[in-house]
Amino acid sequence: MTENYFENPFVKLHFYKFGSGTQHMLCFHGLGMHGRQFKLIANQLGHQYTFWSFDLFFHKETQLKDQSLATIKKGLQKKELAAMISAFCKQEGIESFSVIGYSMGSHYATTIVEELPAMVKEYIVAAPSSINPGLLVRFFGKTKAGNMILEKLMLSEKAMINIIDFCTRIRLIDPKSRDILHQEVVTYELRFALYACFTYLRLLETNEAQLIKSLTTHKIKSIFIFGRYDKMYLPTIGKAFFAKYKLGKVLILDESHEMINQNFVNQLVASLL
Repeated sequence: MTENYFENPFVKLHFYKFGSGTQHMLCFHGLGMHGRQFKLIANQLGHQYTFWSFDLFFHKETQLKDQSLATIKKGLQKKELAAMISAFCKQEGIESFSVIGYSMGSHYATTIVEELPAMVKEYIVAAPSSINPGLLVRFFGKTKAGNMILEKLMLSEKAMINIIDFCTRIRLIDPKSRDILHQEVVTYELRFALYACFTYLRLLETNEAQLIKSLTTHKIKSIFIFGRYDKMYLPTIGKAFFAKYKLGKVLILDESHEMINQNFVNQLVASLL
């Protein structure tokens, strides 16, 4: 595995490269994780794919050139993300690729399929919040009142802990997800990053019609992976979407939200071969 940076006018993007296959896969991790999250997949697919796995915005080594509140509140446009990925691929000599996104990362993967469908061979999303991020995410990210509340809450560690625990008690999130979120609000820097993720990425909301058009017109193989015990993104969130799009393969694993493990890899490998 090697590490490097890609830079453009608005971001210094840190990424990992692993595997040696002739096919390429761009990887987008979940909230609070990092690009190494998908390293496990390379143990079985590294001969087939070269993986390019990014530290996403506000995570680990990736930094916006301007991380002011004004920039974060302005948000990331889909075409800006697509232009960044296009430039990255040009730099690395990548003409076509597959995408895999987990949870938060599914919004990146989905945007790329919408905006750059001619380059995409396979579309894989796990715990795909991009299908339906839920009322709380939309309220805090998309509405002015909700975002103002979120900004204020991020100044208080105790307030965030109490909210996370309340959401666990009413079963909006499961205990494992609660523990992950607790670790995300320990310091002000982490709480700011969490606020920034909700706010900066709010414009990466899935356009269902465009996504379905991209997948069908360009014959992109699609795999949707859910955890049977994932309280955040149960398989039922895809009911309305899969009534419109029937060509994707749906896998339901005996996992919770934290599903990127050996079982996940085994099931994914079987679906790709």
